[in-house]
Amino acid sequence: MNALPQTTKRRLQKIPQIPTVWEGDRRPLSKIESNLESGTEGKGECIIWVDGSEGLVRAMDVVPPAMGPEAVVRTLLRAIENPHSPATPARPQKIVVRDREIQFFLRGALQNLDIAIEYVKELPLIDELFRGFEEINHSNRNKIAPVYEKLLATVAREIWEEAIWETIVDRNIIAIEIDRPGIDTLYACVMGMLGREYGIILYRSLDSMKRFRSAALSESNFEELETAFLSQDCWFLNFEAKTEIAGLDDEDEEFDLAELPTSEIRPVFGSIHPLEGMRPFLDEEEAIAVYIALKGLLSFFRQEIWALNSKEIKPITGNYNLKIPSEISGEKELSVRVSTMPKVAAELEQMLDRAEEEIEIEEDIEIPIREDLVPRGSYCQMKIVPWELIKSLRDRPKIYYKSQSISCTGEGLPAIIIQTTRGKAKILIENIEKAGGIEAICFNPGEDPLTGTNYDIGIIKTGNGDLYLFEEFEKQDPTYLKASQKWHQSTEQNQGYCGIIVAMGVTGNSKGNPKIKDMIGLLEAKVISSQQLGMGILQLMPEYY
Repeated sequence: MNALPQTTKRRLQKIPQIPTVWEGDRRPLSKIESNLESGTEGKGECIIWVDGSEGLVRAMDVVPPAMGPEAVVRTLLRAIENPHSPATPARPQKIVVRDREIQFFLRGALQNLDIAIEYVKELPLIDELFRGFEEINHSNRNKIAPVYEKLLATVAREIWEEAIWETIVDRNIIAIEIDRPGIDTLYACVMGMLGREYGIILYRSLDSMKRFRSAALSESNFEELETAFLSQDCWFLNFEAKTEIAGLDDEDEEFDLAELPTSEIRPVFGSIHPLEGMRPFLDEEEAIAVYIALKGLLSFFRQEIWALNSKEIKPITGNYNLKIPSEISGEKELSVRVSTMPKVAAELEQMLDRAEEEIEIEEDIEIPIREDLVPRGSYCQMKIVPWELIKSLRDRPKIYYKSQSISCTGEGLPAIIIQTTRGKAKILIENIEKAGGIEAICFNPGEDPLTGTNYDIGIIKTGNGDLYLFEEFEKQDPTYLKASQKWHQSTEQNQGYCGIIVAMGVTGNSKGNPKIKDMIGLLEAKVISSQQLGMGILQLMPEYY
């Protein structure tokens, strides 16, 4: 057991001792996390020291559950030397805890400081404090009348079912002007096209949105990014899973919320303000403003969906008279004006371009083949796709399609299907487009010198001349041999062309068999021989594994 250094003990002994009893404890955050400014999301623990005589919280920390009892001592030393205002530095006469392990650890660590350390079954002050936290949480969740909750839940469900993020990108800021006193223009940012977080941010200040975007793109450290986040001035609607997904890590990039059924999705409304911080609820006046803004955004989306689906953001304006339920407002109708903001979109696009230019990409010049195009965890397969499905994909307005004017020959189009998550699929398509599209597909011979295994290395050549590995197929695999023979015969029938289909759903039930609704990109490309590529036999080196 570690004891305090003698120099530290002498420093603490100089601090006046007062005839008080302090309570100390360590408890899970699961029920009070919304009252603490922590990034633990309910998985951390709260260490707290309270002066029983004064009824003051002298020190409080949030720590990971795996952190040892040393953390309790560190918080206690802060309570002694640098307590929260208005308390002053002091040593207690006695400490009481309800955990035997903490009691024994403190006795060993605080030797010769003349502080009695005792065990008790209950800590009334800390118990009352945590009950208060829970009551605040409960009251926050039920702050507005049921009629407002019902209206917000209804409009949130409509937004989720419309999936407007499949059409509106996050740089396409939408201005919403509501003809009602006390509500300034709101600026809607739609999140979800990348498949990470889904929702709508309604900025009350355009400048705060730009500042946050700039901080996020500058790859600031966590503290700077958190400050920028809390400096936003907005209301928000986020979507989350109703129940915890078994076996899912919080940072699992493969998970896409959109793959869950609608019944498993719930909306979360809240506000962020520089002076108020973040709170996960709205009051009644805010609920009215958010409800009207979201209804206006929905009306605009439904009326202008085809124009909004254009890659180029054009100036579009819609005026709507929205019927307002009498139980929430004196007005029967409200006028709402909704507009795109092409200049702001161009500014955000330039901001992103500048950030990408500043990123230095280090490449090993000895390795001509890159592996950073097809996302990790993707499922790649060779298939002959029926022409009926190919025609349907070509005709879908939301599909990303690049044509080589291939005529329909044989039973279908030989295709490489790359299945990943929705967000990564969209990023893959964007990266292909930035690289000048796909110029060719090649299967180059490869070998593992350690095992003697032979491979066909699937390689994509992009328009800018870069080469990317997308899959390694083992030649001895009978399933691959059969599929490969049929696939190459089909490419000969189709004048040496094939298709690349980008699909989502790799974490869902459609893994390995994506449906048409999962397919978001179809690119046609030439198939070239390994001789044309001129790479020779590639060797798989240990660093590739």
